[in-house]
Amino acid sequence: MLIINVFILLLLDFYIFFALRSTKIKFAQSKLFTILWWSYSILLALGVIISFKFNIPLSIRSILLVTFFMTVASKFFFFIVLLIDDLRRGGVWIKRLIFPKKSVQQVAEVNTPLPEKPVDGITRSDFLTKAGILIGASPLVPLSWGIISGAYDYRVRREKLYLPNLPASFHGMTIGQISDIHSGSFYNKKAVNGGVDLLLKEKPDTIFFTGDLVNNVASEMRDYQDIFSRVKADLGVFSSLGNHDYGDYYYGKEDSPAKRKNLQDLIATHKVMGWDLLNDEHRTLKVNNEELAIVGVQNWGTGRFPKHGDLKKALKGTEEQAVKLLLSHDPSHWRAQVLDTDVDVMFAGHTHGMQFGVRLKNIQWSPAKYVYQEWAGLYKEQGNKQLYVNVGYGFLGYPGRVGILPEITIFELVKGHDPKGIV
Repeated sequence: MLIINVFILLLLDFYIFFALRSTKIKFAQSKLFTILWWSYSILLALGVIISFKFNIPLSIRSILLVTFFMTVASKFFFFIVLLIDDLRRGGVWIKRLIFPKKSVQQVAEVNTPLPEKPVDGITRSDFLTKAGILIGASPLVPLSWGIISGAYDYRVRREKLYLPNLPASFHGMTIGQISDIHSGSFYNKKAVNGGVDLLLKEKPDTIFFTGDLVNNVASEMRDYQDIFSRVKADLGVFSSLGNHDYGDYYYGKEDSPAKRKNLQDLIATHKVMGWDLLNDEHRTLKVNNEELAIVGVQNWGTGRFPKHGDLKKALKGTEEQAVKLLLSHDPSHWRAQVLDTDVDVMFAGHTHGMQFGVRLKNIQWSPAKYVYQEWAGLYKEQGNKQLYVNVGYGFLGYPGRVGILPEITIFELVKGHDPKGIV
């Protein structure tokens, strides 16, 4: 699918390039224009392909994919404008070919290139120039708005989790989930605090945080520790680590004293905030003498992402629990390992929904779908095994969000089967 999109981009490039070369726009005739035009397209296409073939940071991949799809969209609309004008001009040429004029001068006109005609009062060159500037600049509008408005436009999403084996005492229990805080990217403490207010207003019985507290180092939480210390729930706050929490992108993947200390500082931050960090372990939640297990693993991801998590170790001792809820940062862990266990629901984050796309009631799309099979929302397999992917509280790389807004998820546990059936 990605190769097809790259091919489409190159086809659009050829059509638009030669259309621009046929105009009287001086810059379009220059060698510099040719170099810039093809260098941008080829480098962008290669960058996207390489990002899938080699291990590059998710933030860079996100920027490349967003840039790629915005470029394709811009050039597609530009192509439509050019095609409409070419069809109009072609119609005129065919009409003159079928109904030639009687005079020699008129016949000659049919067999010579059409002169540049005004289009709605302006010449084709002027029309193409203005249309190109307008359409080429159009991506700046949503991207700019994504920074101004989208970065902190927290939205509460609600889901019911149907669990046939749920102990009766937990029927109606609510769980709040946030993920991917990435505190090192924040630049508006008031807005971040407002998101926490929104979560606490829901008064969930317990809260899950599914990894990536920071971008690189524990010290990024210095200005935000007090804010997230406010995140409390009657039955506790449980958390797990994400790929960014280990310091790999700052210290490198090799072990070092500084890297170990950074991780210990991060673990201490969870403790100071009152969050129960589950590193390959579980907790038993008890209500009215009935129990369920909350399990948490360290980051476990496919491909280049670290595989620190030990799911077997975390599940040991939960054999008698009727329901098991798992915190695991990377959704790829679900198909790789979790579906082979008796875990009922896995809660993940990691994808951010690429911070760009469309997410409506019955429609969602993002470049993330070309990277992750499960990238946002609720998924079900094998009867009633479920995965929920939260698209994140913060942001990374691009300092905003377009369409895929920061998420606070509120779950309600329901004893029984989903009346809509299992998808």
